[in-house]
Amino acid sequence: MDMGISGKKALICASSKGLGRGCAEALATEGVDLVINGRNTEVLEATAADIRATYDVEVITVACDVTTAEGQLLILERAGQVDILVTNAGGPPPGMWSDWDRDDFIAALDANMLTPIALMKACLPSMMSVGWGRVINITSQSVKAPIAVLGLSNAARTGLTGYVAGTARQVADKGVTINNLLPGIHATDRAISLDNSVMHAQGISMEQAQKQRQSSIPARRYGTAEEFGAACAFLCSKHAGYIVGQNILLDGGGTNVTI
Repeated sequence: MDMGISGKKALICASSKGLGRGCAEALATEGVDLVINGRNTEVLEATAADIRATYDVEVITVACDVTTAEGQLLILERAGQVDILVTNAGGPPPGMWSDWDRDDFIAALDANMLTPIALMKACLPSMMSVGWGRVINITSQSVKAPIAVLGLSNAARTGLTGYVAGTARQVADKGVTINNLLPGIHATDRAISLDNSVMHAQGISMEQAQKQRQSSIPARRYGTAEEFGAACAFLCSKHAGYIVGQNILLDGGGTNVTI
C-alpha cells in the first residue's frame, strides 16, 4: 500500500531508540524526511547513521531534552515547518500513591502532558495553513485502564488525552488529524525497567518476571517497535484522514475493553 507521504517531513521526539525509533524507521520506509531527537548524542547519531544508510531520506538530529522549554525551542528551530509530528517521552517511574508529592506530579505533567501540548501548539498552525498534517501522540494503555503503580503516568497521559479530544475536532476541517497510540508492553527499555521492578518486588529472576508479565497478555509476548511503527505510519498516511481524535491500543489484547 502506498501511504502517500513520500517527501513529507516528520518531527519525531525521543526517537533514538524504542518506540520512537520504530516510528522513525517506518516513516523513513515511506520516504519521509526525518527530524529525530534524543538526549544521548552518541546513540542519536548512530540511529541517524543507520537510517541514512538504509533509507534514501534526509535525517536531521537534535540532541536535547524535549521535555524542557529550552529543548523544545531548539528542536522546533531545527525542524522548521513539518507535516508530521510524533510526540513521545519516557514515562515517570512506578511507585505507590504515598511516594509522590507535588513536585513529582509537576514533573510528570511537564514531560507527558505539557510538552506534547506545547509542540502541537507550535506545529498545528503551519499544518492548518497548508491544509494537511498528522499528529500522533504516544501515550499508554493506562489511559484506557489505569495501572496502579503508574499513578504519575496515568494522571499526565489522561490529561493529554482530554486535551487531544477537543483539539483534534477543532482542526480536523483543516485537513489535520490528531490521534493517540496507546502502547501496551513492548520490548523496549521501558519494559525492562518495569520487569526489573517486578523482579525486585517479588524476589524472582528477570526471566521469571518477563514470563509472568507476558502470561497476562493474550498474545503471550511483548510487542515490537517495528509493528508499533507500522501503525504510526498508517495513521500518518493519506488513508487515515477520517480517523480523528482516537485512542488506539496496541497491547496484544491486554486491555479488555470494547470502547
